[in-house]
Amino acid sequence: MDRLKLKAVLGSHPHVQAMKRGELRSELFDLDFIEYTPTNAAFRPMVREQAFDVCEMAIVTYLMAKAHGKPLVLLPATMMGRFQHSYALYNPARGMLGPSDLEGKRVGIRSFTTTTGAWIRGILANDYGVNLDRIRWVTFEDPHVAEYVDTTERAPKDKKALEMLLDGEVDAVLGETPNDPKLKPLFPDPAAEAARWYARRGVVPVNHLVVVTESLAKSRPDVVAGVYDLLKRNKAQVGSPATPDFVPFGIEANRKPLQLIVDYAFQQGLITRRYAVEELFDATTRGLN
Repeated sequence: MDRLKLKAVLGSHPHVQAMKRGELRSELFDLDFIEYTPTNAAFRPMVREQAFDVCEMAIVTYLMAKAHGKPLVLLPATMMGRFQHSYALYNPARGMLGPSDLEGKRVGIRSFTTTTGAWIRGILANDYGVNLDRIRWVTFEDPHVAEYVDTTERAPKDKKALEMLLDGEVDAVLGETPNDPKLKPLFPDPAAEAARWYARRGVVPVNHLVVVTESLAKSRPDVVAGVYDLLKRNKAQVGSPATPDFVPFGIEANRKPLQLIVDYAFQQGLITRRYAVEELFDATTRGLN
């Protein structure tokens, strides 16, 4: 068979650098890496046009793409996982605010469909009893999946989330890190909150995994398995995973976070039914460990 050249987008993670430098290669294909900064700028063309053969993708974007029949296939290869509690901010100069105080407030977020937003909203709703429908959501970008009907309030085009927070135009912001010492985390001690959450749930929230086009998965399942093998080998090169592992590989290692984000996405109306974890993969990727 001819050697394939695959267009690929992966973030600048330590566990993909050997692949990007060409130190790890396959006998079946070459990877032509295309750089996007930030990486999430590649999600829209991948969802809407299948612009690449291999692409890092936020898990909620993938779930929504699947719900709308987009021809993408998930690999159980996490590129980025993190605890989410530090990505919620408020401005104490305008009054104290905690996670239980958001009902009736205006909350800014890049897009309602971001994965970090879905994780934090899931925490607010399921751990703090917040009624998400009583929050006034202010967004700055369209969803990556065009078919999703966004009913949020759109911020003026010249506005940025943290500026609006400092100016008192929103009460809190999700999905951002502070660039001003005047802003404080909504969760009073994010690290302690995350530790308690992990002790209770046993889950590291996964943000980004990897997808391939359905056409590649159907025509060359051997190549798809080869992509996963390269990713796995590169991860192994950077050393033993931390405990917990923030970039788990394989379906079993990803099962709990995937099932939880499916639950959260369903609760929030981002997808119309709860998928079983096995449904997120195809015949080839379901067998990858």
